[in-house]
Amino acid sequence: MNRETKRMMKKQGQGDAEGNAPARRATSPQDVQRRRTQRVSMGQFFTEVRDEMRQVAWPSRPEVINYTTIVVFVLIFMSLFIFGLGYGFSKFVTFLFNK
Repeated sequence: MNRETKRMMKKQGQGDAEGNAPARRATSPQDVQRRRTQRVSMGQFFTEVRDEMRQVAWPSRPEVINYTTIVVFVLIFMSLFIFGLGYGFSKFVTFLFNK
């Protein structure tokens, strides 16, 4: 169950303190449309974003350096590989048409 569902249940007085839902019930199309148009305030949005960002497992500096190094080397390798294939095929095609 996501935080939006828990917040909505808390507003409606459903479920317990942890946001556990009682038995599921069918939702009407009007219920779905009302929930889609319902908005939260900017303050609440940024508070929830801050809370979610605190839960992120951020990588350490050595991990970031390691991942960046890997990405740069793979990028260089793939660029050279694709360049080599393009160059090789172009030479092969010109060789075929010149004969």
